[in-house]
Amino acid sequence: MPSLFSGFSRYWLIAILALFALPALPADLTLPGLQIGATGAGQASSGLKILLALTVLSLVPGILVSITAFVRIVIVLSLLRHAMGMQETPPNTVLLSLALFLTLFTMAPAINQANQQAFQPYLQNKVTGEVAIEKGFQPFREFMIRQTREEDLALLVEISKSPKPETMDDIGNLQLIPAFMLSELRTAFQIGFVIFLPFLLIDLIVSAILMGLGMMMVPPVTISLPLKLLMFVMIDGWNIVVRSLLSSFN
Repeated sequence: MPSLFSGFSRYWLIAILALFALPALPADLTLPGLQIGATGAGQASSGLKILLALTVLSLVPGILVSITAFVRIVIVLSLLRHAMGMQETPPNTVLLSLALFLTLFTMAPAINQANQQAFQPYLQNKVTGEVAIEKGFQPFREFMIRQTREEDLALLVEISKSPKPETMDDIGNLQLIPAFMLSELRTAFQIGFVIFLPFLLIDLIVSAILMGLGMMMVPPVTISLPLKLLMFVMIDGWNIVVRSLLSSFN
């Protein structure tokens, strides 16, 4: 069975665990302009913690996009904005912030499980770092497996020319993560298509009315945009979209 902490997933998990619980370091270890030493058993200097914190922060965007619900959520919200005909409203900062908190809400069970099974036992010296990495990644792996289509997984296994897995435990992370992202893209586009239909209908009706009245010089978006906003507010569209989006996760 291939290791669960193979590939790049192993390195960011190691960085996260190392950030909060570092082994004892030699007291005479120094770098130019940076003092790296241990002030006690299992406690690293604040300078090294800052260095590792910056490293982890640089990996956060890739981690967020790769193994969480962020891909589906942010694409659906972006498609909703385009369906309403507004290119910059809501602004990107608002959409990304909403997508981030919805992602945290969706991934809360996996995060709590990883904290209880891996991170806290590691801080209490009950498990080794390798075991903590494997157990910490397992909840996210299970989440990805539930969302991944068999067709996408088979495609990545075929392209990588890996042996055909007999069980889900035999699938490596290098095949599972891109297959998960492909499945998320497909699901997000399916939801986006359903969102586009009512707004497209309003655009067609407005265009037909304007052509029937001979007002061909009036841009249809001038009339359809307020109507789409009014309809979206009247049906409480944000609640409908968020409820449907979050309920789409297995």
